[in-house]
Amino acid sequence: MKILLLEDDVVLSEIIIEHLESEHHHVTAIYDGIEAENLIFERKFDLLLLDVNVPLLSGFELLKELREKGNTTPAIFITSMNSSQNVSDGFSLGANDYLKKPFEMIELKARIKNIQRHFKIEDSSIISVSNSIQYDASRFILIVNKKERILSKKEGEFLFYLLQHRGEVVTTHELMVNVWSYDNAPTESTIRTYIKKLRKFIGEGAISTVWGVGYIYEV
Repeated sequence: MKILLLEDDVVLSEIIIEHLESEHHHVTAIYDGIEAENLIFERKFDLLLLDVNVPLLSGFELLKELREKGNTTPAIFITSMNSSQNVSDGFSLGANDYLKKPFEMIELKARIKNIQRHFKIEDSSIISVSNSIQYDASRFILIVNKKERILSKKEGEFLFYLLQHRGEVVTTHELMVNVWSYDNAPTESTIRTYIKKLRKFIGEGAISTVWGVGYIYEV
């Protein structure tokens, strides 16, 4: 799912992103209501996760404007505003669910699953890499012209991260932090080795080098 997350608590935002991306969702994090509104009208999202007390435009005001303009994207409020009146207000504005802080990530994931079922949003880990190539992120399998190639776990995670951010420049440091997580950080030489392997699997022109910065998946 393509999820917009409006949450001005940077630490909480990063925690939510980490958990949802582990479920193969693509999460776009925004920290104020105006930027969120602009982005929602520029792109299509499957789900909105909205905090209420955020800068410039509150989550309540944002959803009210979206619904008045005909946007029906499913929305879940995630907020510390937890009185009965707050909950009632959230639903009256067009929210599909309301999650009170603090909450466990397992509860957030369950509510997202419920939204997926209710709105029949496709839940698939199969990612289209190109017209002839697909990647099964749940099994680390690359499908090239209907032939399967099993990637190592790290190769698969590396490819998945690039695909999540296709069209964006991903820095070497970003890859080190997000792909290797708490493991020992790799050297830049190791990063280049993985890029070389992936290019061999999916085509030399798929991943471009931005010298001195990182890489970009452009196909």
